[in-house]
Amino acid sequence: MTEPYSRWPQRATEAAVLVALLLIGLKSWAYLATGAVTMLSSLIDSTLDAVASLLTLVAVRGAQRPADEEHRFGHGKLEPLAGLAQAAFIMGSASLLLIEAVQRFITPQPITLPSIGIGVSLVAIVLTLALVLFQRWVLSRTPSLAVEGDRLHYVSDLITNIIVMVGLWATERLGLPWLDPLLGLLVGAIVVRSAWEIGLRAYQVLMDREVSDTVRQQIIAIIRSVPGVAGAHDLRTREAGPDLFIQLHLELPDALPLIEAHQISHNVEAALLAAFPRAQIIIHQDPIGAVRPELRGTAA
Repeated sequence: MTEPYSRWPQRATEAAVLVALLLIGLKSWAYLATGAVTMLSSLIDSTLDAVASLLTLVAVRGAQRPADEEHRFGHGKLEPLAGLAQAAFIMGSASLLLIEAVQRFITPQPITLPSIGIGVSLVAIVLTLALVLFQRWVLSRTPSLAVEGDRLHYVSDLITNIIVMVGLWATERLGLPWLDPLLGLLVGAIVVRSAWEIGLRAYQVLMDREVSDTVRQQIIAIIRSVPGVAGAHDLRTREAGPDLFIQLHLELPDALPLIEAHQISHNVEAALLAAFPRAQIIIHQDPIGAVRPELRGTAA
């Protein structure tokens, strides 16, 4: 059974904020102890993660608000707006990281007590992996662009923490001072890619891009499965937070009584809502002869 939308996305974002705050404390201590640029990069990333996750939490709570007199289509676009904010914060963290990494190439600094950084990175990997798995589970129950954006950058954090741990270990064992800033640059590239993916997805939703071909084909199959439907055309779809908007022209037999046409349209709407509970559906009824003249006069 699908849980109410408001419950699980909020739990996912609350968990993200809690994990980010915990990691900020651990990584601050580890950076002060080690002085490693890779640890600094991870600390900056976690700090901005906390801010981004707080924005996501606000957006998720706002997006579930029902439509009102001033917002007839609801508040779902708060989620992609939060996604753009996430992308901006992540890009900011990448910029700071890349600047610091370049400076360390110019002026290398020794890493002290790398074992502390390795231990903290290992804890961060465990916590981040648990969070990503929980977010993935939430998304399987209640799709949310904001939570998906959060998950994407925590996946990049997972990779970042692994690189930091490997970099600290290799620097200690191999004695290569340039390895730490080099891996910092690699982490920065991963963070930039994550920001680009989140920002692009948010932009597409704000621009009312059509849903995926897979979802469109699913919608068309549901419509055609309803008895009495002769066809459909001009299908339009878009997403806004938890809501899916579906508009279509339903083709019905020419001689069909209005009451029967209404019932078939109602059945189509019910079938779509069974598959997409948060859908808002508008159906225009067309006599099939008006759109396909060769079938004009088709009886019910």
